[in-house]
Amino acid sequence: MTLAKYIFRPGINKESTNYANEGGWYNADKVRFRKGKPERIAGWDKNSLNSFTGTCRNLYSYRDQGQTDYVGVGTHLKYYVLQGDDFNDITPIRKTSTNSITFAATDGSSTVVVTDSSHGAVAGDTVTFTEAVSLGGNVTANVLNQAYIVARTLTVNTYEITAKDTSGDTVTANSSDSGNGGSAVDGSYEINVGLDVYVKGTGWGAGTWSAGTWGSVSAISASSQLRIWSQDNFGDDLISCIRGGGIYYWDESAGATQRAIPFSSLTSASNVPTLGLQIMVSDIDRHIICFGANVIGESTVNPLLVRWSDTESAIDWTPTSTNQAGGVQLSQGSTIIGALETRQEILIWTDAGVMSMRFVGEPFIFSFSEVASGPSLISPMAAVSANNKVYFMDRGGFYVYSGSVSRLPCTVLDYIFSDLNLGQQFKCFGASVESANEVIWFYPSKDSTEIDRYVTYNYVENVWSIGTTDDGFTRTAWIEAESLDYPLAAGKTSGSDTNYLYNHEKGHSNDGSDFSAYIESSDFDLNPDGERLMFLSKLIPDVEFRDQSSTDDTVTYTIKGRNYPLGTLSTLQTVNVTPESSFTNIRARSRHAAIRISNTSTNYGWRVGDLRLEIRPDGKR
Repeated sequence: MTLAKYIFRPGINKESTNYANEGGWYNADKVRFRKGKPERIAGWDKNSLNSFTGTCRNLYSYRDQGQTDYVGVGTHLKYYVLQGDDFNDITPIRKTSTNSITFAATDGSSTVVVTDSSHGAVAGDTVTFTEAVSLGGNVTANVLNQAYIVARTLTVNTYEITAKDTSGDTVTANSSDSGNGGSAVDGSYEINVGLDVYVKGTGWGAGTWSAGTWGSVSAISASSQLRIWSQDNFGDDLISCIRGGGIYYWDESAGATQRAIPFSSLTSASNVPTLGLQIMVSDIDRHIICFGANVIGESTVNPLLVRWSDTESAIDWTPTSTNQAGGVQLSQGSTIIGALETRQEILIWTDAGVMSMRFVGEPFIFSFSEVASGPSLISPMAAVSANNKVYFMDRGGFYVYSGSVSRLPCTVLDYIFSDLNLGQQFKCFGASVESANEVIWFYPSKDSTEIDRYVTYNYVENVWSIGTTDDGFTRTAWIEAESLDYPLAAGKTSGSDTNYLYNHEKGHSNDGSDFSAYIESSDFDLNPDGERLMFLSKLIPDVEFRDQSSTDDTVTYTIKGRNYPLGTLSTLQTVNVTPESSFTNIRARSRHAAIRISNTSTNYGWRVGDLRLEIRPDGKR
């Protein structure tokens, strides 16, 4: 009998065949590497028991001067500010109609037709009615005077809602509901909702359901595109921008329930941008910068125009000889994809490369220079600042910026980009876990329209890992900030469309439930040349149980084998390892083998060391 020690190289490598990667790891889910050894990732739980409406694609966290913590939450349906456990709906109001709305109900139907001249609403929008009187039957004043979701738009002057009572139950009109709600009905319309799907261009399907006639062509706009917000704080206040849409300002002093308002509504606003692709506040000189802004006096986005306010001003955007407001038209590419603030500079990605924006003071205020031509961003949220560097994902690889741009060698590159849904590329986003020296990119695989995969890069050890969003790990946005105790992510609960915020790197559970993790090696020969069949008689595991809760805590070793690289990998033996395990006698026969280490648990983690197997020759067939 011979006792053989097997030490596997750190990181997942899928750039060659399983057999050619002998001595390495080939597949994993919810496993990271630390000091070269694989371990189960940490768990997560809800940051607040309250949920929010819509899919969140952007989070922003900050702390005001009074030490109150806020989180801006931008979804495709709403805009919230989280204070404590409460999601305060601060979605801006687009339009207010006064004494101009009427209703029409049909006997036996819950559908109510609303007439409001040039309402501008699309399906999914929220409108709140006040001052209405009863239609005469079941559709009472209490039924009408509340917030409604627009069910369907009919014409530029009419749309439908579904009548409900104050508890949310459907109300059916009767023959007495012949009134129109009176002559004093007011309506308050929130900004148009966006899509939860990325649309590359114009055409059929570009827009919310029922917005337009069948087969019509729709131009891409903020309400007919994947809703992506950008956010930053200007002192204690919060500024935000819908990509391709409006720019808004939330005044913290007015209270957490005060709605955000358009920049153009600020007192003494001077030529503020009304549309943009992204908004940001520069850290030292405190200019508000709009990337992809409208030209002064125009009402469409110029996708390469960068404009900024006067220093320390949210309202003065008119360039003069006595202030620092200004703007520059970029010469690289055709549109700005995204921007990210780093140490003493701002990186701007266009569809043709990367540019650096630096504060230089008067007379130019900012300088612009090309950093790289070619690499870009796969989406506006795909760049991450970590380890005093910037890591980003484009349509064909991963890159790092540390004064210059270089491509990251990636051992799972083909696995990711050969199975990536570029039709939904703007849903990809980057995240960081500083405590684990990691950056993570979440992305949709080829057969999915929503994020279902992730890839992790450990920038200290230069190793990669992969995984899925199964077991409650579906995430659509992520932020790590000094004001937060844990990395904060937005996502959905398992098997549900209910949206929550989650604290990550906390405990070992999926919000109190189990989640599964595993890592599997490539095939390895059981003797040096792979000529002979071998018999395995003993397994000696090396596992560290983290936060052990019981002597029954279990990690499962599955020994798989096959005699030829193209043969079927079959399970030879399964061994359950506990904190009190020493060795396990096994009976398995194969030419070469693979090891899968896995568990499904709630309250403990694990870290794997080296593996020893007792083996002996067992003939050639």
